[in-house]
Amino acid sequence: MEQLDWRCYLLLAVLALPLDGWAAPADPVSSVMWDYHHARLLHGEAFVFDPQIKLQVPPFAEDARQVPLQVDASAYAGDVVRMLAWAELNPIAQIFDFRPGPLVQPTLAIRIRIEQATPIRVAVQTRDGLWHVGSTQIDAAGGGCTAPSVVRAQAGWEERLGQVQGQRFAQAEGSRLRLQVAHPMDNGLVGGIPEFFLNQAELRAADGTVLARLELFPAVSENPTLSFDVRGNAPTEVWLRDNNGNEFKAEL
Repeated sequence: MEQLDWRCYLLLAVLALPLDGWAAPADPVSSVMWDYHHARLLHGEAFVFDPQIKLQVPPFAEDARQVPLQVDASAYAGDVVRMLAWAELNPIAQIFDFRPGPLVQPTLAIRIRIEQATPIRVAVQTRDGLWHVGSTQIDAAGGGCTAPSVVRAQAGWEERLGQVQGQRFAQAEGSRLRLQVAHPMDNGLVGGIPEFFLNQAELRAADGTVLARLELFPAVSENPTLSFDVRGNAPTEVWLRDNNGNEFKAEL
């Protein structure tokens, strides 16, 4: 019998390996929805679960309509192209799609709604195309996405629509911009009230140059709060638009 080439033995050895030897990286929060969102939001692209993507949420959501979320991808500062966030078990999962420019740090603080206990993800794409996925879990009594609007119960909310309250805080290498926008952020899940929410935001320099772009989704809380970290202390303008075409601006 003719002797087999050593490459044949190598091929046979590879084929004999157990399938779990080729499994994807272990999910740090063991979500049943990860594969679905990986395919839908990240289009099945290459990723790693990365502990350097920091997510901060309270362990339990005292008010599921106003849950603070802080994201910090500064470990990849200067290399971040895009940041996507979602709550995996929400009826409307997506939270934001953030594209920071060179003068804006890859950090963001925001308040969100959650419907039940859920994993929360932030996927950060670097210039090489790889997605770095940060993960955390939050517990909740639930109902934050389907609860009636608090804003709409307040007299005169229409006159305050789009008002921006903000402030700039000095930091070592720049400043932090914090703002709150008066808006009901209706998600369409409460009977008789259609979707009505802020869906676009930009940070702009004084000359109109876009410093960062942010797409928002109905998982964001009513009267949304946002925090950005920018390099330098030059005047900055925030521009916002909702899905009805209303536009708002404020200087910070």
